Amino acid sequence: MPLSGSFSLRPPPRHPALDAARGFAVLAMVIGHTLHALLSPSARENEWVQHYWSLRGLTAPLFLLVSGWAVVAAMDRRTEGSRGIYGRLVRRALLLIFLGYLLRWPGWEAVQALGWSEALMAQLFAFDALQCIGASLLVGATVLSLARGSRIRTLVLGVLAVGIVLASPAVWQFGPNLPIALRQATGMDGSQFTLFPWASYFFVGSLLAWLLRMLRPGWPQGVVLAALGAGMLGATLKLPADWAPTSAWLVAFRVGQGLIVLAVANFAPVRLTRLLAPLGLLSLWVYLLHLPVVYGWAGTPGLSDRVGPTLELVPALLAGLGLLAACYAVARLLRRLRRLTFPWRPAATTVGTSFGRSQRV
Repeated sequence: MPLSGSFSLRPPPRHPALDAARGFAVLAMVIGHTLHALLSPSARENEWVQHYWSLRGLTAPLFLLVSGWAVVAAMDRRTEGSRGIYGRLVRRALLLIFLGYLLRWPGWEAVQALGWSEALMAQLFAFDALQCIGASLLVGATVLSLARGSRIRTLVLGVLAVGIVLASPAVWQFGPNLPIALRQATGMDGSQFTLFPWASYFFVGSLLAWLLRMLRPGWPQGVVLAALGAGMLGATLKLPADWAPTSAWLVAFRVGQGLIVLAVANFAPVRLTRLLAPLGLLSLWVYLLHLPVVYGWAGTPGLSDRVGPTLELVPALLAGLGLLAACYAVARLLRRLRRLTFPWRPAATTVGTSFGRSQRV
């Protein structure tokens, strides 16, 4: 069977490599949040838990890498062209930003207690993963729509990928002079996923997708990704470690880890990656469902308050796996109901589009 181009996004079959990478990130995310909320202080000292804490920092960078790769794939659709898909990507980006801020809603009681104060504004406008992905998607789709020519796109994506992380220390120093909403979005300690430097992961993924678009999925792309990831990890391990939130070393280290995961997803047989791909396809739903359960929402307490850090490792793991299974089941049900309610609507363009439709090499 002949192999198609790596960015052919014509109708199925759908290659599950990136969906599998996202599925792995979803698994790590739900388990990590549950362990963080439920593990007792003694269980946190477990050697395996300590190793896991160091690895779970890869989850968000991996999501952003995959999202950046996906927007390039979506904008390169042969059937619609870049401008045809642009509107759908913008709507997707705005939806992600809205949902991200919705998850930050503290409830009317907290609003009344805090009043119209900076403390309330800081809580309402805290910048999390969904807002970061949505804003990066909006900028990336606009840049790819306006930029013409392979060299210009390469240059612009490269400047964004490298420039954002290099500018992060200066932006964080200038941040206190900005309005609090912009301060939270661009760089501030109160937000976990500020645009500087987190958006750089998104544009690294976009740049790689653009540079590797002529290679076939599977071994050709996997070898390049593995070589780049190993090279970046090797380079960072020779330099002094810097775990500061604006550290270029930390971004390079996480990018290297993410590329290794993407390479493994490319090398793995399709039958294996299809086990994780369904989680990746429903990653947004799982994200939206599990966070209120673990941490609560709008004044309703979650597991972190109802149970608290009291469980040992095995019960906490079982709770995490149970929560993951429940969220996945509800997400599948909601997707099916949506299809039954709106059968005429095409499938939405996701921020985790797969590599392409070709088979493994």
